[in-house]
Amino acid sequence: MPDDNPSETGFFGRALGVFGYSRRALGLVWTTSKPLTLILAVLTIIAGILPAAIAYVGQLIVDGVVAAMSADSPDTGPVLSLLALEALIVVMVAASQRGISASQSLLRALLGQRVNVMILEKALTLQLEHFEDSEFYDKLNQARREASSRPLSLVNRTFGLVQNLISLSSFAVLLFAFSPWAVVILIGAGLPSFFAEAKFSGDAFRLFRWRSPETRMQMYLETVIAREDGVKEVKLFQLGPRLLQRYRDIFSKLFVEDRKLTLRRDGWGFVLGLVSTAAFYGAYAWIVIATVNGEITLGAMTMYLLLFRQGQSAVAAILSSVSGMYEDNLYLSNLYDYLGQPVIARSGDAEHGPEPDRGLEFRNVSFAYPGAGENALSNISLQIRPGESLALVGENGSGKTTLIKLLTRLYEPTEGTILLDGLPLQDWDVEALRQRTGVIFQDFGRYQFSVGENIGAGDVRHIDDEDRWAQAADTGMAAPFIDAMPDGYATQLGRWFKGGRELSGGQWQKIALSRAFMRTDADILVLDEPTAAMDAASEAAVFEHFRSASDDKITILISHRFSTVRAADHIIVIHEGEIVEQGNHDSLLKLGGQYASLFKLQAQGYQ
Repeated sequence: MPDDNPSETGFFGRALGVFGYSRRALGLVWTTSKPLTLILAVLTIIAGILPAAIAYVGQLIVDGVVAAMSADSPDTGPVLSLLALEALIVVMVAASQRGISASQSLLRALLGQRVNVMILEKALTLQLEHFEDSEFYDKLNQARREASSRPLSLVNRTFGLVQNLISLSSFAVLLFAFSPWAVVILIGAGLPSFFAEAKFSGDAFRLFRWRSPETRMQMYLETVIAREDGVKEVKLFQLGPRLLQRYRDIFSKLFVEDRKLTLRRDGWGFVLGLVSTAAFYGAYAWIVIATVNGEITLGAMTMYLLLFRQGQSAVAAILSSVSGMYEDNLYLSNLYDYLGQPVIARSGDAEHGPEPDRGLEFRNVSFAYPGAGENALSNISLQIRPGESLALVGENGSGKTTLIKLLTRLYEPTEGTILLDGLPLQDWDVEALRQRTGVIFQDFGRYQFSVGENIGAGDVRHIDDEDRWAQAADTGMAAPFIDAMPDGYATQLGRWFKGGRELSGGQWQKIALSRAFMRTDADILVLDEPTAAMDAASEAAVFEHFRSASDDKITILISHRFSTVRAADHIIVIHEGEIVEQGNHDSLLKLGGQYASLFKLQAQGYQ
């Protein structure tokens, strides 16, 4: 298992660094609910003071009993009064503990929700490249898995630390009257276990980070085996036993490290725990001898033994809290690393360009994906004006979809410039640009929502507008089968929720096309393999609707079907990220190049 921080010098160096997140976590809890935080703080102080009061009253009770027994006429009144006082203090302790538990439960719900919202809000600001980066995706999953519970855990441990420090301070004041050395023994006996526990907390965290890819693979295998979108092939291809065995193998590999850590942690914890036990019984003997020698009263002996036992528990709780806080800080570093992920500022604010007639232009545009060794697109130059249609043709992986990602500013070009209406895309307001663009990618979303919401998602401004749903569905050729459904646009799609209905691949594509037409003010329409799952008749009908609905718009079509492509005003053939041919259908056939070869090859299939 590799060490994530080889340059750091030991436990103390790491501890000083990670404890910096404690202040931020406390601030997060405070701003989540100030009243609950104050209640928790007050009850913690009360719960810290009362145990010493119980011990002191216990001494008075024992001494009172001894005095009453030796008196000529015993008077039990004072002793019974002390018993009543102790009972009242015990009730107050129970009430404060219940109050602490209730406050923690309420804070846990509020804080868990707030942190999850912070994680999702951050996700909305990230770029596509972040989600396509496996290392960043690990960071996101780590933050989601642990960080929603860790801030409150850290705060609970902080308040627990305060409570036990108060208790220990009151115990120490009373023990000091017996001997200062008793206080030294009380505190020192717990230190060995603390250092061991802190070390193993750091080891557990590094183990957690080291194996994140394997854990993600396990989650993926669970999804493939148990989700409806994977189960068909798992059964037909008999993949189940193999995938399940891979799942078991990953667990076995991870369990070896877990077992080693657990055995080391508990083994050292037992050995070092013996130190605390020996210290307690040594102090026990010391106090008993002092009582026998008449140096202290029987009541004092009872109190000191109770103080020492409770003091040991307080010391152990304090050191455990500090160790736990160290561990919580380690995990919180994932959350704040994720929340602190830098995001490229989108500085453009233009909503209109100076030359609308120029349309869309790519000037010597090149692009390479982060970490890739070669360009996905190289020296792309093209222009398409309003009312014109462009078709992109090329083998899978040639860069067609990448070009659309640049157009919609999901990525920025590595070199060159993209202009819209004579203005570089960098100068456009991103939201204004995307409002002008209706895009359906080949891997379009199949939302587990109602039919209406699935269509309305194409324009969030009108997502609940039923009239627009109907218009978009009519243009996207989805209206006939939607109208045939018993619940129409209220029909739940997908199988995740009760009563959900699954659609065919062609029907889903018509829903996605309808979604693109929700943006009635969009003047750039992009269809990336929009009819791959449709029959020929449906495809022809869809594109007839598409052409009639986009006379004055810029339309970009990516397709492998030349019966569709041939109707475009301009056709570009892309090969390995470069434009190798361009023109209209007739000119490209006359050229006799790659387009003509592919067209003839496909045409033979219909002869």
